[in-house]
Amino acid sequence: MVSKTDDIQASVPNCNVNTVDLAEGETPDHQETKAPNKDPCACGHSASTVVMNGGGAHYHSEEESKQDGGGDTDGVEDSNEQEVIVIQDTGFTVKIQAPGTEPFDLQVSPQEMVQEIHQVLMDREDTCHRTCFSLQLDGNVLDNFAELKSIEGLQEGSLLKVVEEPYTVREARIHVRHIRDLLKSLDPSDAYNGVDCNSLSFLSVFTDGDLGDSGKRKKKGSDLEQIDCTPPEHILPGSKERPLVPLQPQNKDWKVIMTPMQCLKVLTMSGWNPPPGNRKMHGDLMYLYMVTVEERHISITASTRGFYLNQSTTYTFNPKPANPSFLSHSLVELLSQISPAFKKNFTVLQKTRVQRHPFERIATPFQVYSWTAPQVDHTMDCVRAEDAYTSRLGYEEHIPGQTRDWNEELQTTRELARKNLPERLLRERAIFKVHSDFAAAATRGSMAVIDGNVMAINPGEETRMQMFIWNNIFFSLGFDVRDHYRELGGDAAAHAAPTNDLNGVRAYGAVDVEGLYTLGTVVVDYRGYRVTAQSIIPGILEREQEQSVIYGSIDFGKTVVSHGKYLELLERTSRPLKVQRHNVLNEKDESVELCSSVECKGIIGNDGRHYILDLLRTFPPDLNFLPVEGEELSPESVRQGFPRQHRHRLACLRQELIEAFVEHRYLLFMKMAALQLMQQKANKDSKMATLTENNSPEAAVPALPSTENPDASAKSSETSTETLTDGKSDAVQIETTSTTDAPQPAATEATTTEAAPKAEQTTETDIPSAAATTMTASQATPTEDNVVPTVTTNGPLVPVATAIQNGECESPLEDPKSREVVLNACKAVGSISNTSFDIRFNPDIFSPGVRFPEDSVDDIQKQKQLLKDAAAFLVSCQIPSLVKDCLDHSALPMDGATLTEALHQRGINVRYLGNVLEFVDKTPAKAQLEHFYRIGISELITRCAKHIFKTYLQGVELSALSAAVSHFLNCFLSSFPDAVAHLPPDELVSRRKNRKRRNRVPGGGDNTAWASLTPSELWKNIVSEAQSYYNFTLHCENADQVVEKYGLQKITLLREISIKAGIQILIKEYNFDSRHKPAFTEEDILNIFPVVKHVNPKASDAFHFFQSGQAKVQQGYLKEGCELINEALNLFNNVYGAMHVEICACLRLLARLNYIMGDHHEALSNQQKAVLMSERVLGVEHPNTIQEYMHLALYCFANGQLSTALKLLYRARYLMLMVCGEDHPEMALLDSNIGLVLHGVMEYDLSLRFLENALAINSKYHGPRSLKVALSHHLVARVYESKAEFRSALQHEKEGYTIYKNQVGEAHEKTKESSEYLKYLTQQAVALQRTMNEIYKNGSNASIMPLKFTAPSMASVLEQLNIINGIIFIPLSQKDLENLKAEVQRRQQLQESGKSMEELTVDGPLELEDKIPMDVNVD
Repeated sequence: MVSKTDDIQASVPNCNVNTVDLAEGETPDHQETKAPNKDPCACGHSASTVVMNGGGAHYHSEEESKQDGGGDTDGVEDSNEQEVIVIQDTGFTVKIQAPGTEPFDLQVSPQEMVQEIHQVLMDREDTCHRTCFSLQLDGNVLDNFAELKSIEGLQEGSLLKVVEEPYTVREARIHVRHIRDLLKSLDPSDAYNGVDCNSLSFLSVFTDGDLGDSGKRKKKGSDLEQIDCTPPEHILPGSKERPLVPLQPQNKDWKVIMTPMQCLKVLTMSGWNPPPGNRKMHGDLMYLYMVTVEERHISITASTRGFYLNQSTTYTFNPKPANPSFLSHSLVELLSQISPAFKKNFTVLQKTRVQRHPFERIATPFQVYSWTAPQVDHTMDCVRAEDAYTSRLGYEEHIPGQTRDWNEELQTTRELARKNLPERLLRERAIFKVHSDFAAAATRGSMAVIDGNVMAINPGEETRMQMFIWNNIFFSLGFDVRDHYRELGGDAAAHAAPTNDLNGVRAYGAVDVEGLYTLGTVVVDYRGYRVTAQSIIPGILEREQEQSVIYGSIDFGKTVVSHGKYLELLERTSRPLKVQRHNVLNEKDESVELCSSVECKGIIGNDGRHYILDLLRTFPPDLNFLPVEGEELSPESVRQGFPRQHRHRLACLRQELIEAFVEHRYLLFMKMAALQLMQQKANKDSKMATLTENNSPEAAVPALPSTENPDASAKSSETSTETLTDGKSDAVQIETTSTTDAPQPAATEATTTEAAPKAEQTTETDIPSAAATTMTASQATPTEDNVVPTVTTNGPLVPVATAIQNGECESPLEDPKSREVVLNACKAVGSISNTSFDIRFNPDIFSPGVRFPEDSVDDIQKQKQLLKDAAAFLVSCQIPSLVKDCLDHSALPMDGATLTEALHQRGINVRYLGNVLEFVDKTPAKAQLEHFYRIGISELITRCAKHIFKTYLQGVELSALSAAVSHFLNCFLSSFPDAVAHLPPDELVSRRKNRKRRNRVPGGGDNTAWASLTPSELWKNIVSEAQSYYNFTLHCENADQVVEKYGLQKITLLREISIKAGIQILIKEYNFDSRHKPAFTEEDILNIFPVVKHVNPKASDAFHFFQSGQAKVQQGYLKEGCELINEALNLFNNVYGAMHVEICACLRLLARLNYIMGDHHEALSNQQKAVLMSERVLGVEHPNTIQEYMHLALYCFANGQLSTALKLLYRARYLMLMVCGEDHPEMALLDSNIGLVLHGVMEYDLSLRFLENALAINSKYHGPRSLKVALSHHLVARVYESKAEFRSALQHEKEGYTIYKNQVGEAHEKTKESSEYLKYLTQQAVALQRTMNEIYKNGSNASIMPLKFTAPSMASVLEQLNIINGIIFIPLSQKDLENLKAEVQRRQQLQESGKSMEELTVDGPLELEDKIPMDVNVD
C-alpha cells in the first residue's frame, strides 16, 4: 500500500513514530499465535510484522501520526483508544411494542440503522412472523436507512411501536420467502446442497446444546460413575477401521424436522397467478396453495391488507373470500387459526431455532461445500423452484432497478474515503460485502454457463470459443481461443493464465493505489471446465480492443504503447510489487517505457477510470521451469535437474518468494556493508593515534546511512529495522567507544535473542548518495541535535534509532570511502540503484516476442542474473527451510490444503512438490518426516488424478455424469480389478435422435469414451503425470500398491480428490477393498460443486490490532494483549460481519488468554464460538477445526465438564484419523490429552492405551532423547502408579529421569522432581512387597497396612494437561517479584530514551496468585 506518511518530516530528532510497534513485529513463531491468514495482509505487511494505527492505518492525517508518536508504550495504547472511541459510542436501551405482545427492551447502538432493528424483530421468537411493518416513534415513521443517532427524540427508554403496513407484491413475496425460511430453519438440506452460504456444524451434537448453560446445568465433575468413557472401537489406537458415517453424526434437531415436526405439507405458488385485472383492483397481489398436516387443501389470497382464504380449488377459480376468511396480516397467524398442528409445531420449531447458537445459523461470507451428504428427501418448495427459474435476477432483496452493476459497485467502494478509522472501516466493510456478493453471483453464473443455460454472445462460434454475459458479468472459458497462447503452451497456458491473472489482481488490490482500478475477478472450476468471471469495463463491449488499449500490448509485445498517466499510477505500485520500470521496443523499433509486463493492458473506461487487466505476468518468470537456449542456470538449480520443461511458459515466482528473496538479499547487503566498514575502521585506527581528535565520535557498529532528505526516506517499515538489528548482531560485535555510561548490553541482547525475522516483508532501503555513516553505540541524549537515520521500505516511517541506539552521525557526504562501501554492497546483491538497496524485477525478461533497446543490455543482463538467483534461492534456501520447519514442528501440515499453504507461505509453487519430496527422501532424518512425506505423496497423487479427471469430465454429457464420476472413482480407489462403467440405458437407445442438438453444451455430444477407462490405465496415467508434471517417480500400478508402499489411506485419498474436484458423495460405508464388486455406484454420486478462487479483501486495521495484541502476549503483557485482541475482534466484526476465518483466529487467541488469566468460563464461551466458526467457514474436518476441538476439550475439562471434554477429544481423534491417519506428530498431543482425561476419570487401562501410543509417536518424531518423550514417560508412569504396578511405573520414570539428566542437567528442577518421584515410587513398591510377604507368611489373619491407592486429583490432571498443551504457570517467589519489578522499571526507563525495544518481560497479570502464566510450547 502506498502510505501517505510521506509528508511527515523524516529527520525530526527522535520522532519515534511507532517505536513501540517495532518490538511487536517479532513474534516468535508459536503454533497458537499464527496470524489468522497466512497471506500478507492487505497492506503488504507480512504476517510477521506489526503495524499499529500510526503505521498500518494508511492515509493518516498528520495530527493522527503525531498523536501516535508516543515514545512509550502508554502513548501508543492511548492513541489507539482515542482512535477507536469513535466506534464504540455507548449503547442505549429502547422499548419495542409489537401488536399482540408485551413491550420488551432492546439494546441498540447509535451507529445502527433502523433496518437492523427490523432484522432483530424478524429473528425474535415472538415477532419473527412479521416482515411488513414500520417502526414509529411518537407517531412518526422512522426511515429504514437512517442511523439511530440521527433520529430526533430517540433516547434511553423511548418506546418504538411496530405498525403493520399494507403489502405490495414485493413485500408479499418477501413475506412468503421469510415464512418458508422459518419453516426450513432447522433443515440442513441447504447446507448439503451448498446454497445461500449455509454450511454444516456438528459441535452441538457433542456438547448437547450450548456449553455456557450446560456449565451451570450439569456439574458432573464429582459423579465420575455416570460418565461412559469407552470410545467407539474405530477411535482406539491401532484400529485399522476408517468409517465415513461418523463424519456427520445425526443432529437431534434435524430428526425433529424430518417427520413428526412437520408444520405444513405443501406451500407453493398457485397456478392461478398472477391475479387478473379485475382482482388486482380488489387488492389481490398473488395466490398461494397449501396442504396442511391435517390434509386440508386450501387456497390463499395475498392482498394489500394481508392473507385470507379464498374459494378457489385446483380446477375452479373463485377468488371471493371464504367464510370465515381468517384475514390476518401474517401467514403464520392465518395458518395457526386453520391448522392446530401448524400452531403447535411452529411454536416448538421456533423455540428450537432460537435455542441454537447464532453461529450455527448465520450465513458465511463465501460458500463452503460439503464433500459428503446423506440422502435428503426432496421436498416441494415454491421459493426454491422460483429462484431456480428467475435465477433471482428479478428482485435482489435490497436493490431497486433489477440487475446489479457489479463493476460500478466494486469500483465505487474502492473510492470511499479512508482518512480515519471509521471511514476505513466503512470502506473495508463495503469492499468486503461487494466482493462476497460478486463471488456468489460469479459462481452461479459460471455454473449456468457450463450447464448450458446461458446464451453465448458469439453463438456462431465453436463451443470452446464462446463467451457469455449474465447478470452484468463477463464469462470466458479456459481454452486457447484463436491461438492466443500458441507460443506459451496452448490450452495448458490458457488454463494457467486465469489463476496468474487472479494473483495479479490480488497483488494490485492489496497495494490499493488511488486512481488505479482492477476488474472483479473470480475463477471457477466446474465439471472439468475453467471459467473466468470478470466485471465489465463500461464501454469496452462497444469498441474493438485495439482502439481501447492505451497502455501495454494486445499481441504479447509485438506492438506496444505507453501512457503517461498509467506510468505515474503504476510507478506507485512498482516499489511494493518489486516491478522495475523498463523500456521495450515496439514494432517500429521505437523505445517504449513500461512499468509492468507488456501483457498488462491499460484501458480508460467510459466512466473515466484507469483500468488495468491481464495481470498474468505481474510476477517474474520462474527460470527453473523455463528452459531458454544459451542461458545457464546457477549450479544450485542445475544440481536439482533444472531447468525443466513445463506444460506452459507462464510459470511465475510467487509474491511470497520475491518478498523472502529481497529480505534475504537485504541481510546480505547489511552484513557486507558492516564488514567493509569494520575493515576500513581497522585501517583508520592503525593510522590514527586517537579517536578523540575527531569531532564526532566514531564507533564500530555500522548503521544505515543517515538521510537529510525527507522524501528519500519517506517510506519505511518495521521489518527493515528488525533485519537491521539482526544484521548488526550477526556481523559486528566488537568493542564500542562509549560516550556515556548507560548500560548498553540491553539492546544487543534483545536483538540477538530474536530469531532472524521471518518477515516476508519487503525491505528496499533507500540510502541517498550518502556514505554509510558510522555511529556510536553510545546513547546520545535526545537533546543533542542528531539526525535519526531512517530505513525506507514500503511502510510508514520508522527511525532506525529505535533499533540501533541514537548515535551522532557525521555529515553523510564527507566520506567517499563509505560511499564506495555502499556501492560495492549494492553491486554484490544486485540492487538496481548504486546508492541504495533496491531490488526490483523486470517481468518481461524471457517473454517471447519482447525486445529490449540496445542501450539496456547491461541492465537486462543484471536482471537475468537476478532471476537466476531467485530461482536458485527457492531451491537452495526455501525448500530446505520448509523441511527444517517440519523437522522442528513449527510447520505441521495435516492434509493437502495445509501442505499447500505451508509451501505457498514460503513462496514455493506446488509444481515443486516432486522436488520437495525428493529432498525429504534424501534427508538423514527422513523417519521424523514420514508424516510430511506421506501427505506430500497423497497430495501429488490426488493432484495428478485431478488433472486427468478434468479432461475426462469434459467428454461426458450431462445425462451420464454420475455414472462417469462413479466409474472414475472406482478406477482410482476400488480394489475391484475390472471396473466396468454403467452406461445409462436410455442413452443407448436414442443415440441417433440426439445427433442434431449436440453442440449446445461446451464440449457436449454423446461421447462415451470415458466408459472405456480401466483402473490399470488410470494408474498408468497417474504415474506418467507424476513423472511429467512433478518429475517424481511413483512406483505403483494400482490403489492397493500405493496404500501399501506409501502407507496412505483410501478414505484420505477419497476426501482429497473429492474436495479438489468438487465431488459430493453419499455418506455411507464404502468397501474399497472388495475384489468382487466396485466400491461406488452411480447412486453414490450426489452432486458436482464448483471449486472457486477469488480475492479475499482484508480488514487491515483489525489485522494490525490483532498482531499488536499477539506481540504483547508474546512479551507477557497479557492484559494489554487481551484488550488489543478484543479491539481487533470488534473491528473484524465491523468489516467481515460475524463469520470469518480471521475472526476464528481472534476468538481462539482470546479464549487462550481468558484461560491463562483464570477466566475458564469466558474461555469456554469464546472457544465454542471458534469451533463453530471453524466448522462453518473452513469445513467440519479441516485441520484447524480439529485443533479448535482440542482446545475446547481442555477448557471443558477445566470447567469440570469431563464427559463433554472426552467426547470432543474423541471427535478430534476421529477427524484426524480420517484426514491424515494415526501416524502424525499432532496425534501424540491428542492422545496425551485423551490419556490424561481418562486417567482423571480412573479409566486406567484405556488411559494407558492412549498414553503409550503418544509415547511411541513422540519418540518417533521428536527423537528418543527429547523432553517431550521424557514427559510422556512420566505420564505413563503416573497411570501405572495408580494401577499399583510399581515396577512398570519405575521403569518409565527412570527413562524420563535419564532424559532430563542428560538434557538439562542434575540441578534442573525437572530432574529433581523426577528423582523425588522415583524415590516415592520405590517406597511404594517396597511397602507393597512387604504387605504381599506378610500375606504369604501369615495367611488370612495378617495385619495389613492399608496401601494408598488414590485417584489423581483433578487439579493435578489439569496441571499436566496445561503442560502438554503448552501453557505453563511459573510460580514466583517474593524475591523474584521484586527483581521483576525492578527489571520492568529499568526497561521502561530505557524505553523512554528510545533504546532497546525488545521487552521480554511481564508486567500485567502478577495478581494471579503470584504465578505468571506464560504461553509456551514445551520442548
